[in-house]
Amino acid sequence: MSSTTRRAAAGPRAAAAGVAANPGSSILQTLRATQMIDSKPVLPAEILAAILDYLPVADQMRVARVSRRMREMVYDDSRWVARLRSMGCWDEAEARRRFEEAVLRRRRAGAEGWAASAAGDGGGGGGGPGTGTGKVNNANGGPIEAPVGAGAGSEGALLFDAGLEEERRRKALQQQQQLQQQLQQQVGEMRDGFETMRLGGTAHAQPRQDPSTDPEALLQVIKNARSVRGHARQEYGKIYGALAPFYYDLVRAKSHTDPLVFKVFRDPERQAQMLANLKTFAKSDWAQGCQKREEKLDSMTGIFESAVLREFEQGYEFWDVDGRMNRYAHVLALLNGSNAAAELFIQKHPIFSDREVLANPMDCVNQALADSITLEPSRQFFEVLARKVNEQAAVIERIFPNPEQVFWAFADKVREELIMEYATPLFDETHERSIPSYLKAVSGIFEQTLQFFRTLTPPKGAKEGKEAKAQQEEKAKELALKVFEPHLDLYLQDELDEFTRQAEREVGDWEKKLSEQDASAESFYMGSFANRQADKKDFLTTFKKVVMMPVTVLPTTFALPSLPLGSPFASSKPAAAASANGSNTQQNLSQQGSRSQSPAPSLTPSAVDRSSSPLPGKAPTDELAAKAALMTSRLEGIKSLFSIEVALSLVHAAKASLGRVAVFIQLGGQAGGEAREQCAAIFIALLRILGNGHVKPGFDKAVQHLSQYNPREVSQHDQGGVAPLVTFIELVNVGDLISQMIDVFYEQQLVGPKIADRNDFLDPAGLAKKKFEQMLDESVAAGLNKGIDVLMDEVEYICATTQLPTDYNPGAATAPDAAGAAGAASSSSSSAAAAATSTSTAEKRASKTLGAVDMDIGPTRTAQRVRELVASHTSMLVGSTDKSMLDVFNGEVGLRLFAAVCKHLKRQRISTEGAVKLIADMNLYFEYVRTLKNQDLLAYFRALRELSQIYLIDPRHAKEMATIIADGDRFGGIFRAEEVYEYAERRADWYQVRRDVERAMYGLECSLM
Repeated sequence: MSSTTRRAAAGPRAAAAGVAANPGSSILQTLRATQMIDSKPVLPAEILAAILDYLPVADQMRVARVSRRMREMVYDDSRWVARLRSMGCWDEAEARRRFEEAVLRRRRAGAEGWAASAAGDGGGGGGGPGTGTGKVNNANGGPIEAPVGAGAGSEGALLFDAGLEEERRRKALQQQQQLQQQLQQQVGEMRDGFETMRLGGTAHAQPRQDPSTDPEALLQVIKNARSVRGHARQEYGKIYGALAPFYYDLVRAKSHTDPLVFKVFRDPERQAQMLANLKTFAKSDWAQGCQKREEKLDSMTGIFESAVLREFEQGYEFWDVDGRMNRYAHVLALLNGSNAAAELFIQKHPIFSDREVLANPMDCVNQALADSITLEPSRQFFEVLARKVNEQAAVIERIFPNPEQVFWAFADKVREELIMEYATPLFDETHERSIPSYLKAVSGIFEQTLQFFRTLTPPKGAKEGKEAKAQQEEKAKELALKVFEPHLDLYLQDELDEFTRQAEREVGDWEKKLSEQDASAESFYMGSFANRQADKKDFLTTFKKVVMMPVTVLPTTFALPSLPLGSPFASSKPAAAASANGSNTQQNLSQQGSRSQSPAPSLTPSAVDRSSSPLPGKAPTDELAAKAALMTSRLEGIKSLFSIEVALSLVHAAKASLGRVAVFIQLGGQAGGEAREQCAAIFIALLRILGNGHVKPGFDKAVQHLSQYNPREVSQHDQGGVAPLVTFIELVNVGDLISQMIDVFYEQQLVGPKIADRNDFLDPAGLAKKKFEQMLDESVAAGLNKGIDVLMDEVEYICATTQLPTDYNPGAATAPDAAGAAGAASSSSSSAAAAATSTSTAEKRASKTLGAVDMDIGPTRTAQRVRELVASHTSMLVGSTDKSMLDVFNGEVGLRLFAAVCKHLKRQRISTEGAVKLIADMNLYFEYVRTLKNQDLLAYFRALRELSQIYLIDPRHAKEMATIIADGDRFGGIFRAEEVYEYAERRADWYQVRRDVERAMYGLECSLM
């Protein structure tokens, strides 16, 4: 104990001694002396408590005898709880449970004591059988009631019973003594925890004994330690009293034969257990020199461990599995968990030098074709290795007390020494030879490695059933990750680069093939004309040189060889040939036509190779015919601008690449996350190359070809559709098939294995898919917009070329003079009689016309062809595009058709007899538009149908015609009165009814009165 602590504790005693030495001094002087001497401690209580923590236990007991305050500081329960916790002997949950049980017992004992006390009070306060009530008069003469004891027959008044009160006190004192005895029994009647010990869990107190008298109890002293609040000092006192003699004896020993622990315990199992206990006890030694004592203990433990390990090694050499190996493995397990024995067993295991296991990894390359790899040798290698390792599982279970832990350590050594030595050279060699082989090797070997660890059968441990399987799966993934972690980053990057390179090469080959075919077609059709232009240029150059030469240089007979045909300097024979060629040109034009025939493409939604339609045997000799043929060839090639075969090939390549990368996702953690990201990157690269590199350029070229289409250059228009638009819609169908293919690929390869989440709007794969679909929709919309222009051009061409003048005006062909007379009569300003005469003449001739013309009230052939043409193209898109785009396309086609029909009507002359066919045509258009299920569009054709009614009105009812023209509600706001008036002007008899209609419309018949 320090001098400062002694002075602080001895202050009051010194003051009392001073007073005793001077008995003659006054009391005031004594008080003054006491205040000066009895000062506060020099050190604060916190520092004193910290000093106590680093004192040896024996010194702490001496400090506790100094004063009551010091004893309280030393006996503080938290101080001893900390020491127990440092050894791992304190369980807070157990301490809380014991404390609650003790509080509950005290409450029950207190309740029973009070219940017994209450029962005693009730028995003595009721009086005897002879008690009664006596009445005594007080000084005022009033009665006083008091209990009268009848036991002695006296009639005196008693205020209390002294014997009853004494009995009550005696019982209460007995109950209090019983409670104190119970508490003393629970505490164990120990004064300080270090003077009395109870070993082995005995219920009675034992005096301190020599540790050698009860060695079995010493081995279990740490194990039997309890966690009791308020009694941590006593529990630590048991451990200290049992282990401190061995601990300090071992520290003082000079050789390994001196320690008492090796003399008291003779067998190695008990020696190992005691050394392990001393190792645990050393953790609570915080006094000065604790590090040296711990080093001394480690040194003795190391000597003992080396001796035991030598015995284990001798048993290992003789393969004494159930004898020395098993015994000394258990001894080392008691000492330090059997780590040394397990390491020795693994390091010297013969499996690492077994020739049956050691295989050549180059067999996977040598036994395969050039730039390829076969994984059959690796499969055999892992099968043999799995059989060998599983055989050692039973041996490990017979030797070690913790076989499962040792088995997985053995498997990790197999991973390091055998599997990695097999896989790394194979990966390096294949990476140098061929990247595709390297990718297959890494993915295939990983699957075989993971399957190898999954097929291992470790010894049965503490966990069984699903927990054991889950633990084995976790161990398998952990060991497989250790094998492939050095190669994973390089593999994932090479996988993405190889797929990108392969996809771009395939798309580039397709584009190169198309370019070569286009160049060959252009060279075939236009090559002769380009050569003629070159010949002409060469001739002019030569001619200029000849003209500029001196006259003397020119020969007398000058001839220009190889003059181009048709040249004025050529002879008559070439001229004749040229004229003959000109006649042949006309013949070729009549055969091929300036309007080249558009082929009728099939409606099969597949990419047709342009090589399947070879070039004709002979090129056109006329430049105009050649250009028309070249345009036809390009329009035929629209549907082969991008190929579903190329898309399918890219999807298969992406699927193979994803399949190889996706096996690494099951590793989880960072490696699994990187593999998942790489799968998404491969899918994004697929959409980028397929969309921007293949599909979008194809649509752009198709739109460019569509813009060059001219219906007047096509000779035949009765094939049921516009050839370039049909081929473009086939291209749209191919694009739709590619989109569906991508959607199925996304669902099966990314969403199914949970690589991508369709509900995550920030998922990179989902964003790339939406961008691809948006690009496809925009390309289709641009093409359909141009296709609508082409379709409407074809409609206008059909209307202009196939609509006969007699369709809506039957009398125009049979009575042209009647029409001329009627026109002259309507335009002249003659008298009414002359007009009446001309009108009657026209009516007579019209009646003759009706008799001569066969009236057909059905729609005209032109309207039927237009309806079939538009309906065929709108029906082609059903199922190939989404409903919103289809509605927009149908609506635009309907509006453009309405405009084309209105434009066509303004070019016609319509008679009353021809109005029947016009009404039939309008009804045909109306019924077709009704099938489109677009109410807004239907209103336009309903108004058009109402408009056709004005041509059926007899000229004699001009006023009613004017009323209809001026009725804006009749046409639903589609046509204004001025527009209807313009359509009315197309009547064949307009000049007859014009004056009456205008009078009725503008009020010219009104007169002032």
